Amino acid sequence: MPANPHPAPQGQPPCDAVARRGGLARARPAVVMVAIALMSQRPAVAQQDTAVPKQDSNLLPEVLVVAAAPLPGIGVASDLVPYTVQTVRGDDLDGSRAGTLAEYLNRNLAGVNVNDIQGSPFQTDITYRGFRASSIPGVPQGLSVYLDGIRVNEPFGDVVSWDMIPEAALASVSLVSSANPAYGLNTLGGALAMTTRSGLDSPGFTADLSYGSNARKRADLSGGVRNDSGWHAFAAGTLFQENGWRDQSDGRLGNVFAKAGYAGDTNSWDVSVLHGRSTLTGNGLVPSYRASGGGTLPDLYQADRRAVYTYPDQTRNQVTQAALNGRHWFDDKTSAAALAYVRTSRRDTTNGDINPDYAAYAEACEEGFNADGSPRGEGCGMTRAQGASLHPAVLNTTHMWQQTVGMALSVAKETDRHLLNAGLALDRSRLTYSQYAQPGTFTDDRGVVADPAEPNALFSGVSGTARMLGLYLSDTWSLTPTTFLTASARWNHVTVSDTLRNSDGSDQPRESFTYRRLNPALGLAQKLGGGVTVFGGYAQNNRVPTVLELGCADPAQPCRLPAGLQADPYLKQVVSHSYEAGVRWLPRKDTEVTASLYRIDNHDDILFLRAPNTQLGYFANFDRTRNQGLDLTARQRLGDVTLRLAYSYLQATYESAGQLAVGERTIDIRPGMRMAGLPRHTLKLGVDWQALAGLTLGADLVAVSSTVSSGNEDGLRSDPQAGTAPKTADWHTPGYATVNLRAAYKVSKQVEIYARVANLFDRRYETYGQIANDVFPGGSLVRPHVTPGDAATALFVAPGAPRSFWLGVVFRM
Repeated sequence: MPANPHPAPQGQPPCDAVARRGGLARARPAVVMVAIALMSQRPAVAQQDTAVPKQDSNLLPEVLVVAAAPLPGIGVASDLVPYTVQTVRGDDLDGSRAGTLAEYLNRNLAGVNVNDIQGSPFQTDITYRGFRASSIPGVPQGLSVYLDGIRVNEPFGDVVSWDMIPEAALASVSLVSSANPAYGLNTLGGALAMTTRSGLDSPGFTADLSYGSNARKRADLSGGVRNDSGWHAFAAGTLFQENGWRDQSDGRLGNVFAKAGYAGDTNSWDVSVLHGRSTLTGNGLVPSYRASGGGTLPDLYQADRRAVYTYPDQTRNQVTQAALNGRHWFDDKTSAAALAYVRTSRRDTTNGDINPDYAAYAEACEEGFNADGSPRGEGCGMTRAQGASLHPAVLNTTHMWQQTVGMALSVAKETDRHLLNAGLALDRSRLTYSQYAQPGTFTDDRGVVADPAEPNALFSGVSGTARMLGLYLSDTWSLTPTTFLTASARWNHVTVSDTLRNSDGSDQPRESFTYRRLNPALGLAQKLGGGVTVFGGYAQNNRVPTVLELGCADPAQPCRLPAGLQADPYLKQVVSHSYEAGVRWLPRKDTEVTASLYRIDNHDDILFLRAPNTQLGYFANFDRTRNQGLDLTARQRLGDVTLRLAYSYLQATYESAGQLAVGERTIDIRPGMRMAGLPRHTLKLGVDWQALAGLTLGADLVAVSSTVSSGNEDGLRSDPQAGTAPKTADWHTPGYATVNLRAAYKVSKQVEIYARVANLFDRRYETYGQIANDVFPGGSLVRPHVTPGDAATALFVAPGAPRSFWLGVVFRM
């Protein structure tokens, strides 16, 4: 049947499941028929922006409906779930409001913070309540990410390729809190579920073109068609290119998404394809201050905000994904759905770095090196000639191929007092990975040039498989007309196998590890009247070690990241225990307040520990960590003005004693010690003003408190000029606040122009810090010549982008 011709009013919450009155659904036939067509297109949490027909709107008010799992099912009204859900409509992600998905989440959603460790807009490190969904291999990942029900955490390291998300095709994005077991593996702190548009909800053509600072060019094109017979099609694509605001930091990407299918009265299906390619540069951290005696001296970043430490640091991604969705309704309260997909990706990286053998020899040798890089004497287990043959630089390249084939089945049943969702998910992943190293030299601006006389030698490699089976069941039980109990459980069975390849090309014996876990969850929501609902719950979830982590888990054989694999000792799976309680207040459609308290205890967390006196490291279990805090959101509409607030308080701490090796330091961890890179306080304020009939003005402020720098968790640092004894030093990363402006003007129904300004006051700020050795003090040396006197301990930082401007135009047909 045709899609509903009456779209939801601007600013209203979406509803594509059975419209609800009071508790669980009491659906009228006309509403059910609309829901059937629309729900079949939405296999994840965030729902479609389509209202019920006008003739029923007075009886059945719109509500935001969320799914119990990332697979197709019957949704539950969001005010009945015992956890927090923040949903973003696809229209809010357009060019007039945010440059990228990560930027929008960072400026608007409570609990979300972004670390610009890579310095690229599509290689971000997103945290929610202290848990990460990052593009950086080796970072402990604690958020699961779904696109139309397909888990897009890549098999090798659970990383998320944000550049391969089809932003132009997104219909909605939902951030679900807690360790909800129905969302599968890796949902320690929450899940991010994205859904795509279709020709049913997005007919017509839209083109969004923009240009701005640092020659950033972007084009988002989308178009959809539908007919009265139920057939529909949709396609969207993004092209992006920029020079980058830092030196040597250009990037480009392109992706296309297409979907076609049929939506009938009882059956629906669609086929979708995603393909994308990118070449992005993430030049990472740069030294800001370095130790000098009892004080500090300004370093490269202070002299040049746009500088990079070493380069190149380039990542080339390619993803191809195909999926088939189908759904059948047995009656208006019973349905079954199926999903099958294949996802293939390639990731190739090129990184110019300091040769760790060169640096280690120089630091261990008392006589050190001359200014031209030649050794001053013998010793350190190496002759003068051998030392002279060492290359100061190395060009590391990696090649990764991954493929996941998966399927899922789900059934949903609604009764007078129960809403049941059950499902099965099965997938198999294969991967191959190789890392090569070629000796080289540094240019005057610290670029690495490979020595053509030296071979590009295999450093390490791995091939592996991962098989996952998940079974889940969820029930929302209406105990009374105002009391709702939600219970769910999921059983996970995962087998990870890998074969490591040595530098001589030989293979180590194949290893295989199996992990099993039954994760329960229980929560209650109570309506108190006056628009007030209180909720609370407990949930468990688990994360199994990845091939990357298992392949680098021996402290006696440390590795290079993104992964120089050496050995594969057993690692325990991470288990999280999540507690959350909160209140929602919705007295009227123009007022909304939500507050929640949470505590998440992680047992056997997996951390990357750096081996002392090297640039290498290894993965290991850490007994216990804790993330706890408060999230508060509020929205108020006053005539033509809408005000928004989001505040977060986070305590992310180690809760066991142990030793954390970071760079050249070994830190004695004490219970209660803060984790690095996570701010305690985050405040987000926003305002939107409909100044004229076609003119909208907006502004937002993001204020972040200071964070602990990695390697400075204990408030100490090592000063090479004073021997190996550590000195007291508070090298935290300072807090900051940025202000952003936006404006959009509708010239006509078909044309809209807009402008954005980021970091209006050009605030100089840093989002992350780490202590490491700086072998280019001040960035002035042509070749590194490390000695105990000038191998300065320095604070490396991730610079925030300066003030930037963009102009754009949107065409709609």
